[in-house]
Amino acid sequence: MIQPTVRHRTVGVKVGPVQVGGGAPIVVQSMTMTDTADAAGTARQCIELWEAGSEMVRVTVNVPDAAKAVPEIKQRMRDAGCTAPLIGDFHYNGHLLLTRDPACAAALDKYRINPGNVGTGTRRDEQFTTICRVAMDHGKPVRIGVNGGSLNQELVMAKMQENTDRGLGKTSEEIVNECMVISALESTALALEAGLRTDQIIISCKVSRPSHLIQVYRALARQTTQPLHLGLTEAGMGTKGLVWSASAMGVLLEQGIGDTIRVSLTPRPGGDRREEVYAACELLQALGLRTFAPSVTACPGCGRTTSSTFQELAERVQQYIREQMPRWKLEYEGVESLTLAVMGCIVNGPGESKAANIGISLPGTGEAPQCPVFIDGVHETTLRGTYEELAAAFQALVDGYVERTYPKRVPATA
Repeated sequence: MIQPTVRHRTVGVKVGPVQVGGGAPIVVQSMTMTDTADAAGTARQCIELWEAGSEMVRVTVNVPDAAKAVPEIKQRMRDAGCTAPLIGDFHYNGHLLLTRDPACAAALDKYRINPGNVGTGTRRDEQFTTICRVAMDHGKPVRIGVNGGSLNQELVMAKMQENTDRGLGKTSEEIVNECMVISALESTALALEAGLRTDQIIISCKVSRPSHLIQVYRALARQTTQPLHLGLTEAGMGTKGLVWSASAMGVLLEQGIGDTIRVSLTPRPGGDRREEVYAACELLQALGLRTFAPSVTACPGCGRTTSSTFQELAERVQQYIREQMPRWKLEYEGVESLTLAVMGCIVNGPGESKAANIGISLPGTGEAPQCPVFIDGVHETTLRGTYEELAAAFQALVDGYVERTYPKRVPATA
């Protein structure tokens, strides 16, 4: 298990029932991709993301209809038992939407402000301050979210000119990274001047390249004790998005930097938005920082495994776990620590199966058509039959293990 060297010391910020920073566990968050004005559809996706493991959910609030839908979204979430804080993402007109729709301001649990998108010149500070004062009036925290793609260009041009005039020899990338940190710190100071407390402010400085993200957050962590939200601005699709996110955030988290994370994956057309939540949870779980759901170890396959049965069973088990976790995590204490193994031949199959709480070793090419199952290192049974029979029998073993191993949670009393 990887342990961070020293956790970056930060103040704690309460976002609804969730604490960010101050030594609290690192929080997973996500963002919907629905039209926020569609209250029913947006609430449904918020609930799905929460059930997948997202502990905070952010929605775009860009037009009056979106702002008007926020209270209904929040109510639908709570009616469904979803306790995730609801965060509003504001750009350009947040000062207007929050002041003109106090019900929206009251319903949201946190406001995200991009200081590069709140106006220009003196209007920037004025409009930024307006949002901070709304947050102060409603007792809400804010995230000052600086983005490389929407950075204050006046600041960048001034720093570029300084670099030229003084012959500092900095690259344009170095100047942009420096400006991001400056923007975040100056905006934090302005928020404090507006009346917000230190325990109401979270900071992020997002870029799209892992090496730049690491540089920016290392600099940021040296200069502030505010909680830090990690994530690439745009991670990309599929394998690229997963690798780039894990390579950047894995380094920072191992160094103790980061209090809340989002893996900003681009889904395939019609794809599942929950994939970004699963990825964030797996990242924290891989580093030994959090435990969200049972882990499934599966054989990668080789020339010994010409049958696809082990792949199909591993996928089915993984899907079954994800379907059951919303219920299991409410009913069973500690079920997140369950480990499963679905292996494809005799080489590593029995050994990996014995190392898991429940493991099955399927036969490789030319091996006897039988599947030994090990529970907590002991040979429990040997399964035979069709794929459907194997899958049903293994699933029943998992259900039985969960029921007899993990204590039932005591319902909260009023």
